[in-house]
Amino acid sequence: MEPRTLKESFSQLEAHSDKAASYFYGRLFAANPRLRALFPPAMTAQRDRLFHALTRIVWSQDNPSELESYLSRLGRDHRKYGVLPEHYPAVGAALIATLRVFAADRWSPEAEESWTAAYRRAAGTMIEAAERDAAEAPPWWAAEVVDHDRRGPDLAVLTLRPDRPLAFLPGQYVTVQTARWPRVWRPYSIANAPRPDGLLRLHVRAVPAGWVSGALVRHTTAGDTVLLGPATGAMTLDPESDRDLLLIAGGTGLAPIKALAEQVVLSDRARRVHLLVGARTERDLYDLPDLRSLAAGAPGPKVVPVLSHSPGFEGMRGELPDVLDRFDGWDDHDVYVCGPTPMVRRTVASLQRLGVPLTRVHHDLLRAEEAPSPDDGVA
Repeated sequence: MEPRTLKESFSQLEAHSDKAASYFYGRLFAANPRLRALFPPAMTAQRDRLFHALTRIVWSQDNPSELESYLSRLGRDHRKYGVLPEHYPAVGAALIATLRVFAADRWSPEAEESWTAAYRRAAGTMIEAAERDAAEAPPWWAAEVVDHDRRGPDLAVLTLRPDRPLAFLPGQYVTVQTARWPRVWRPYSIANAPRPDGLLRLHVRAVPAGWVSGALVRHTTAGDTVLLGPATGAMTLDPESDRDLLLIAGGTGLAPIKALAEQVVLSDRARRVHLLVGARTERDLYDLPDLRSLAAGAPGPKVVPVLSHSPGFEGMRGELPDVLDRFDGWDDHDVYVCGPTPMVRRTVASLQRLGVPLTRVHHDLLRAEEAPSPDDGVA
């Protein structure tokens, strides 16, 4: 009965999400003023994150393993915000108070008992994950910007040197905070495979009203320092597979795709790699020289630029989802896709129509949907 009780009462909260979120944070900060310092200056995106998290928690009650994985990631991620175990009871009290008001039609002693128990379990999972993580890694890394390569009016490639080793897998991303916007973190994919010197490379496009992306592109220079959260993300190569690879990148979605290509080049495993790079015009192929250098290695990936707004281009023209059927076939490949969300969705649908099993198609759409604002750094 408990999952049904949670879902029924939460549906009442969802119907008034904006007002409920405002009430929740007002209640939390009124009772615990010091907690306000843990949150960003603008709370609009934070309110969206709150309801996204609650939705995942409520609707994952029937899938304990998925719920535990999600909560563990949240608990680890909250370390960089300065969240401590003693903060969780205050959040729980504000949540129950909010539910009493906005879920009044479905509220009962049984509902309060269910929510209290569910929150206590969720908080326990997050706290335990944070404590395990604290034994192995810091909450964040300070990283020096060793190179800032401006490749367009709204685009830059940053090379960073973390102050301590930062473990990651190709295809993963880190969150970034700049001195210009304290407590505002945005995710950016790492654009290289792990290197002996520990350097990380990020591809950043400044988006309209993007606080962090604008700061990284226009107001950051070599010698500056940024903060990095731990690497996360599941769009990584299957270590058990030897299938050839199709890598599809649109815009700065090239970053994790390039890291995967580097990983194959640096490994001893013989896998053929096709890398399709989508852009509007030739000017938008901002990383093509590096890609050609990578392709010159053995075994180097076959790099195919695909332009959508260049009628005179002598190479492949069209939208990425629409050119896949011009090749022999991809049903025996592992496929990785990254770029604007609409492009990724269309590409996945095209691959499915071409007979590629969805179990072999990898993307990070869920992470894009969880992004707190348009300033998410994901192409």
